Amino acid sequence: MSTLTVWKFESPESAQQVEEALLGLQKQELITVLDAATVSWPAEAKKPKTRQLTDLVGEGALSGSFWGLLFGLIFLMPLLGAALGAAAGALGGKLADVGIDDDFIDSVKAQVTPGTSALFLLSQDEVLDRVKEAFPTQHAELIRSNLDREQEARLREVFA
Repeated sequence: MSTLTVWKFESPESAQQVEEALLGLQKQELITVLDAATVSWPAEAKKPKTRQLTDLVGEGALSGSFWGLLFGLIFLMPLLGAALGAAAGALGGKLADVGIDDDFIDSVKAQVTPGTSALFLLSQDEVLDRVKEAFPTQHAELIRSNLDREQEARLREVFA
C-alpha cells in the first residue's frame, strides 16, 4: 500500500534536502518513492515555490496535473476568480475520494507559511528507522497522511 504524507520543515530549504536524501535511500532499497513534490516559501517571498519530482513519473505515480491542482487549491485559491474557483471546487471534490478533503487543504494552508517548506511524499516499503535518519536535525512535523490513526501515531512516534 502506498502512503501519502505531508511534512513541514522550519526552513525553506529542508524539504528539498530531505527529498534528495530519500532518493538516496531509495537506491539502497530502504524506501520506494513513487512521487514527490516540494513547496519552499522563503520568508521574504509573497508566495511559495513548488517543484515536483519529474524523473519518477510512471505507472502508479501521481501526475503533474495532480500536484498542480493540489497546490492551486492550497496556495492560489484566494487569487482565483469566481468561475475558476467553482471549477477548482468541483475538481477538489474529486480529491476527497482519495482522502484529500477541505480539512487536508486547510490544514496544509495554515501550516505552510513564509519561512517554511513542505514535502508531499507518495511512498511505500519504508524502513522507518533508516528513513528517519534522512530528516534534518531541526524540527520536521508530519502535517497529514492517509494512514489510519494507529499507523499515523506510530509514524509520529518514530519521528518525534
